[in-house]
Amino acid sequence: AGHEEVAVLDGGYAAWSAEGHPVSTEQPTPEPGDIEVHPGAMPVLDADEAAALARDGLLLDARATPRYAGETEPIDPRAGHIPGAVNAPFPGHIAENGRWHAPEQLAARFTDLGLRPGEPVGAYCGSGVTASSVVLALELAGHPGAGLYAGSWSHWSRDPGRPAATGPLPG
Repeated sequence: AGHEEVAVLDGGYAAWSAEGHPVSTEQPTPEPGDIEVHPGAMPVLDADEAAALARDGLLLDARATPRYAGETEPIDPRAGHIPGAVNAPFPGHIAENGRWHAPEQLAARFTDLGLRPGEPVGAYCGSGVTASSVVLALELAGHPGAGLYAGSWSHWSRDPGRPAATGPLPG
């Protein structure tokens, strides 16, 4: 929505409460605010831009490997992935304790996935939710400006004119 001052709770609620920070079950009454929305702060990709990125840059698929490979598809009408996309399951960005890996580890992971310095990069998943964590991981790793294909596989797979690759490789 274009908000520049945002934060992510590293480790989530479990880490927060384990560190002894205050928690509450009270539900405060919402107060009106004056938020101004400024679209465009994070690049958002459409299907054609995602296809071009898979061909000419690096498009990361944040879904679990069986979904990427087309071995299973519990939600959408077709199984597989966007041709040229590289599988980067989102849990790989998070350590066992639920916290983000160090920026150096994230950078090494993206290099291993084929990302070159300055190369355009974007991410998608099933519905655009977990791919946003890949966009954040890219930012933490020193690759700002990654695009999010918010429609993701749910959008792509509903168009019979769009190809679907299967198997463990980008295809």
